[in-house]
Amino acid sequence: MQPAFSIVKTLVPIAGSDQGFPVRRIFCVARNYAEHAKEMGGTGREAPFFFTKPADAVLPAPIGGEGAMSYPPKTADLHHEIELVVALGLGGRNIAAEDAGRHIYGYAVGLDMTRRDLQAELKKLGRPWDVAKGFDQSAPIGPIHRATAVGPLERGAIRLEVNGVERQRGDLADMIWSVPEIVAILSEYFELQAGDLLFTGTPAGVGPVQRGDRLVGSVDGIGQLSVRIV
Repeated sequence: MQPAFSIVKTLVPIAGSDQGFPVRRIFCVARNYAEHAKEMGGTGREAPFFFTKPADAVLPAPIGGEGAMSYPPKTADLHHEIELVVALGLGGRNIAAEDAGRHIYGYAVGLDMTRRDLQAELKKLGRPWDVAKGFDQSAPIGPIHRATAVGPLERGAIRLEVNGVERQRGDLADMIWSVPEIVAILSEYFELQAGDLLFTGTPAGVGPVQRGDRLVGSVDGIGQLSVRIV
């Protein structure tokens, strides 16, 4: 019997449009806010540390609606991490930080959901984080807002509430590595392409969520992301 193959491109809604943004790869920056770096055991302006998620880990929330994320198996400690997401419309290698802006298509509010108990065990063993970070629906994301409409996001509040109670709050200006720097450094390791998403790190205050919890994250200038854990 021949296997049945189907290629489905992950699409993220684009604000103000009936089109979707086709996702190619997802790159994530760890420990990019000083206070979060401290709570995770880091110190100072360490060199940026990257990890990836598969494109089909994306869970797009409908424009003006709420996404539903299934609580994943094999964990008893699922954590939230609110992040600014950068969507690339133009790729390249060795991109200069001062040129990074022209490669950015837009921005979105995203969540880097983490099986924290598995991650802690993998760290102890010196093993990769894939099962802790790259599981199904581990990257909820709101609509992408075009950079031409919102401008470069260099500062502004980023926050997350769980069941109406604030858990995380920071400012984009507090990033250890700015968005242009992230694009530039990442392009030294990979040839970036249109369709890549960059999760840019989370402020302090990460913590556990349970089934039934409602997460509402926001970044000034690009609205909210609402997700229910089911």
